[in-house]
Amino acid sequence: MIYFDNSATTQIYPQVLDTYLKTSQRIIGNPSSLHDLGSQAHRLLEQARKQVAELLSVDYSEIFFTSGGTEGDNWILKGTAVEKQAFGKHLIISSIEHPAVSETARQLEKLGFEVSVIPVDKCGVIQIDKLEQLIRKDTILVSIMAVNNEIGSVQPIKAVSALLEKYPTIHFHVDAVQAVGKIPTLEWLTPRVDFAVFSAHKFHGPKGVGFIYWKKGKKLAPLLTGGGQEDNQRSGTENIAGIVAASKALRLYLDKNKEGKDRVEQIRNALIDGLVMYSNVRFFTEKSSDFAPHILCFALKGIRGEVLVHALEEKQIYISTTSACSSRKKMVGSTLHAMNIPDAEATSAVRISLDESNTMAEAEQFMVIFNQLHKKFSKING
Repeated sequence: MIYFDNSATTQIYPQVLDTYLKTSQRIIGNPSSLHDLGSQAHRLLEQARKQVAELLSVDYSEIFFTSGGTEGDNWILKGTAVEKQAFGKHLIISSIEHPAVSETARQLEKLGFEVSVIPVDKCGVIQIDKLEQLIRKDTILVSIMAVNNEIGSVQPIKAVSALLEKYPTIHFHVDAVQAVGKIPTLEWLTPRVDFAVFSAHKFHGPKGVGFIYWKKGKKLAPLLTGGGQEDNQRSGTENIAGIVAASKALRLYLDKNKEGKDRVEQIRNALIDGLVMYSNVRFFTEKSSDFAPHILCFALKGIRGEVLVHALEEKQIYISTTSACSSRKKMVGSTLHAMNIPDAEATSAVRISLDESNTMAEAEQFMVIFNQLHKKFSKING
């Protein structure tokens, strides 16, 4: 089996699974309970928080645990809207955001908020001058993902941060789900970033666990009210086993990717070099610093994306159409539409997403199978 769909989810590390199981078995207390079993759970919770904070070089009080990226994005957009609506009801997002942001923004529009959208260039990168033109006196939030999940375009978070220094009251939110471990942290977690979102299953942790970075001094409305957990901001008994496993996964992942990033990029580039030999392949990802090293998006013209996905699946090779969140809905990639890619090509788009566990031998085998399928499709299409 060749697994090239790591942006959708990654396989949990064996050590992380072991930690999850042992924590589940041994730590039975509720971390909010006053007895010793509760105290044990609470200590583990805070140790995990401190480890995540140290890995990101932030204060441990700035880490809040969630169920994943979608919850984090929802919380920051809706929490900002509720908390700051007295100061304004205008939000700005990019045209290539994950549905967790774009659909949340649409929901807020129905509640009376106004949302402006930053366009992108032909490489799927936002235009800073366009963002500046959209900022108003009543703007309360700017939301821009660090790395696009469909084509891998890296957004200019440093440049946005420099622009927003002039607007200190605007919340700056970064969806960092596809960025952590793939591009340097300082490229997307700048001092101007107020909130950032993470999901553990993207870095070999368990599904259903995530966290947000929440800069000290910034305010959000609570996500869930009730028991007062997570400093009264997200009530509900914490998933101790998942949180402890997630913090371990992040540590292991960042250690592995110190060397793995270059190898991942080499594999991506080798795939591009192989695919460029086919005249009917169009690339939406390039060999460039404008793109993260782990994502390759391309189209085989005349072949719908899901057809190629299933043809490769029969050969035990797993890729996706654009993002996993839109694949089953058979949606044309929002990123490609934002880039003004014609529908015929957008519906043919597929995504390969790599990880440090992938090998050059897998890339070579992929090209062998792709060549076979290309010949087959060419005969069918005449």
